Amino acid sequence: MASFVSRILKSLTGQSGDEEKRPSESDKTEAYKGLVIHPAPEREGQQWRIAGAIVQQCEDGDRERTFTRADTFSTREEAVTNSVRKGKQIIDERGPKLFDDGKATGRA
Repeated sequence: MASFVSRILKSLTGQSGDEEKRPSESDKTEAYKGLVIHPAPEREGQQWRIAGAIVQQCEDGDRERTFTRADTFSTREEAVTNSVRKGKQIIDERGPKLFDDGKATGRA
């Protein structure tokens, strides 16, 4: 409910909320098994939801897979830490298949 009310208030005041979804300069990107994890937690009411991107750097351009999970945390720092952890778990589980479709962007 708080999230719904927040969205209405933001729309009335002209705020998009995109600034809360963009990775912060303080968010640590982490290299892991030849890929780069970019944590980008999303604000949801008073909580922060796990989210981020996994990037494969290629000669013909980067490939990116985004992820969002149901887990929420009370602080942004916790969500950043756990977003990196979740990114590593996705890489461990999916391995090279994560980018097998050859598309530049997609969901993990």
